[in-house]
Amino acid sequence: MAEQTEDIAGLVDAIVRPLVEFEDDLEIVASDAEDGSILVEVRVNEEDAGKVIGRQGRVIKAIRTLARAAASRTNTHVEVELLD
Repeated sequence: MAEQTEDIAGLVDAIVRPLVEFEDDLEIVASDAEDGSILVEVRVNEEDAGKVIGRQGRVIKAIRTLARAAASRTNTHVEVELLD
């Protein structure tokens, strides 16, 4: 399970990194929950938060959709959270 967690975190990183201006502030932490799901927490500089969220939340929704699609191959649930 840890390998898949790293893969999902890498996918989210590959999507988010080109969007942000302050790459040094980008932090992505992925962890396995007790129920077998994966939680990916994304922290960005507050000036970059709007770019990651997108208009009406479209960008973050797309990131969540891609992460869930990648995890669906092994029937794993993924949650992507953007933290302040």
